[in-house]
Amino acid sequence: MTTPQGHSSAQHDATLPTFPAGTILGYPRIGPRRELKRAVESFWAGRIDEAELETTAATLRAATRDRLVALGLRADDASVPGSFSFYDQVLDAAVTVGAVPARFASLQDDDGTLDLAGYFTVARGAGDDAPLEMTKWLDTNYHYLVPEIGPETAFRLASDRIVREFVEAQAAGVTTRPVIVGPVTFLLLSKPSDVAPTGFQPLARLADLLPVYAELLRSLAAAGAPWVQLDEPGLVTDTIDVPLDEVHAALTEAYRALATELPRGERPAILVGAPFGDLQDALPVLAATDVEAIAIDLVKGSAPTGPVAGLETKTLVGGVIDGHNIWRADLSAKLEILEQLEGLGAAAVAVGTSTSLQHVPHDADDEPDLDPLLRSWLAFADQKVVEVVTLAQGLAEGRESVHAALLDASDAVASRAQAAGVVDTAVRARTAALKDADFHRGSVEDRRTAQTARLGLPLLPTTTIGSFPQTVEIRKARAAHAKGDLSLEAYEDEMRAEIGRVVDLQEEIGIDVLVHGEAERNDMVQYFAELLDGFAVTRNGWVQSYGSRCTRPSILWGDVSRPAPMTVRWTQYTQSLTAKPVKGMLTGPVTIMAWSFVRDDIPLGETANQIGLALRDEIADLEAAGIAIIQVDEPALRELLPLRRADQQAYLDWSVGSFTLATAGVRPDTQIHTHLCYSEFGEVIGAIDALDADVTSIEAARSRMEILPELSASGFARGVGPGVYDIHSPRVPSQEEVTDLLELAVKSVDPALVWVNPDCGLKTRGYAETTPSLQHLVAAARTVREQLA
Repeated sequence: MTTPQGHSSAQHDATLPTFPAGTILGYPRIGPRRELKRAVESFWAGRIDEAELETTAATLRAATRDRLVALGLRADDASVPGSFSFYDQVLDAAVTVGAVPARFASLQDDDGTLDLAGYFTVARGAGDDAPLEMTKWLDTNYHYLVPEIGPETAFRLASDRIVREFVEAQAAGVTTRPVIVGPVTFLLLSKPSDVAPTGFQPLARLADLLPVYAELLRSLAAAGAPWVQLDEPGLVTDTIDVPLDEVHAALTEAYRALATELPRGERPAILVGAPFGDLQDALPVLAATDVEAIAIDLVKGSAPTGPVAGLETKTLVGGVIDGHNIWRADLSAKLEILEQLEGLGAAAVAVGTSTSLQHVPHDADDEPDLDPLLRSWLAFADQKVVEVVTLAQGLAEGRESVHAALLDASDAVASRAQAAGVVDTAVRARTAALKDADFHRGSVEDRRTAQTARLGLPLLPTTTIGSFPQTVEIRKARAAHAKGDLSLEAYEDEMRAEIGRVVDLQEEIGIDVLVHGEAERNDMVQYFAELLDGFAVTRNGWVQSYGSRCTRPSILWGDVSRPAPMTVRWTQYTQSLTAKPVKGMLTGPVTIMAWSFVRDDIPLGETANQIGLALRDEIADLEAAGIAIIQVDEPALRELLPLRRADQQAYLDWSVGSFTLATAGVRPDTQIHTHLCYSEFGEVIGAIDALDADVTSIEAARSRMEILPELSASGFARGVGPGVYDIHSPRVPSQEEVTDLLELAVKSVDPALVWVNPDCGLKTRGYAETTPSLQHLVAAARTVREQLA
């Protein structure tokens, strides 16, 4: 199937370039079997060279192009996006425009270019040179690298990779649409460099950046690119610390320079993508520019209620297919939305995805283990491409041309609604019976007194976040057990042996509060999804989290309950090996939801409470087994925060409520911990306090404790463990570096409240880095204890 030509809804300007009738904003780049991950990690390990890595990447790009054309996108109309990245699209933009921090300047050639080794060093750090900070990409579980921009940043076109990849595709017979983060969003999502003056905003450098984007557009035009996609998701949020009128002024300035002042013959036609939300007042500002097409998110956003001036010269791309979740669309309802767009006065209406498809797995048909009925409800990236193609045909040729496809989609939606397990009356009755008292514990002071007496910990107690390195041996044992080559008894014997090794290592290093290392857990969400009713897990449903890190989000399809205890025997066994306290480790309700593909047929708050009750039961069993400290991780609390301030309080109410529902049933002397990582915590300090955890550990190493003054100023009076070891980098922090960070921490927070821990779990690290890093962490804690004494 191929998409028809674009569908005009107004008299089409003869000079307006034809936009494809159907397209996607991006596609998964890791490969169906994580081929890119394996190649990149082999390059890091020195097993392959740069040429071999480039060959693997070129092969993946070719396979993607061929697959998208086979699914129905056209090879000749720029409907296939060129959205590949070796690591991160924001890092790609930074490298393209030469925005490399001064500490990495020695890695650049005279013209500012970086080879792949240098590119990865900026992402991962080396020696004493810390990598770029990492944080969440809008409201997704994807992490991007934060550019550092100051008055000293020398912008220049330092990489032509985006041009070369277009030429590569053109030579293979496919005209792609190159994709890059737009200039306004690039600066909005950047942070001031270390030498920038107080109050400096990276957006102030827009006028200096735009000539580089203009040069890139000229290069693409010279190579023959008919279209380019500039992604501007920074326009759909009002939570960035820049006034909206300044954002809108920057938007006007940027696209005047790139679309008006740059003659049409010197640049490709421009599609501005605005995924992840509603453009609201930014839409008329963008429509007033001379860009040729605008893609709007019609899943999390909505269509304007009437015509918008300026759209009469543009193609409006309706993002009706959800790029953020995996449920099949009701195609008839989506087609109706697209038909309504035609009343807005745009020159043409095209069909698109709400976001890039990088946030969903490749192919639902590649899931032989899933129940066929459940699989019939799903649309992964490949199925979404077909949905786009179908809608494009229906919009251009009429509903009758796609009648069978519309009927099949409607049947799938109805089947899902009626299936057993989607509604569990016992679960619904339990959530309906909840009372206010179920969400609250006793006073913080009484709890602190009881916990101090029970635990007897030193000042600045040391601990880790939970997981220890998942060794080759652990992964082999898990794979052998899954294949039936290793019995359950033998597998569990190996896990117990690994737990013993982890306990011994922590005792040897001198850590105060131990963990069992989570050897038996394949993933902090999937582990629980496999043990809770209402979930399914995939075999090949990988999505990129950051860099080479990939996860398989579980599928939350029905009402949730806990049929049996999930972690108690492992935690109880670990506690039997040591006299020191051992933390019970659970994943919180919001994170289980955020890192799953969550159902979209009931309110999120209802699902959160169902998971909260399941965890409440687990916590009660851990407490009954004698576990004195229980950690309920919520690293995704900030992740799901709505991008518009007006929508945030409702989210915080149910998300915080589900956590307190899970934890509020414990005794005063049972200590509840939580963990949050790689987020802009300043936006949710009130919510962090409302979680009512006794101790909160947070990411703080890469940002050098920048959250702590804000936390202190807010009156936060609970235990806090600011991370002093950045585990997302392979470098080993020196004892002096960790000590410096801990000294910063105790200057901002009462030392009696400070815990000492890494930023996150250690699953992705090796013992060669983990052991010395933890040794330095414990030594730093002892040093600062002595200073305080």
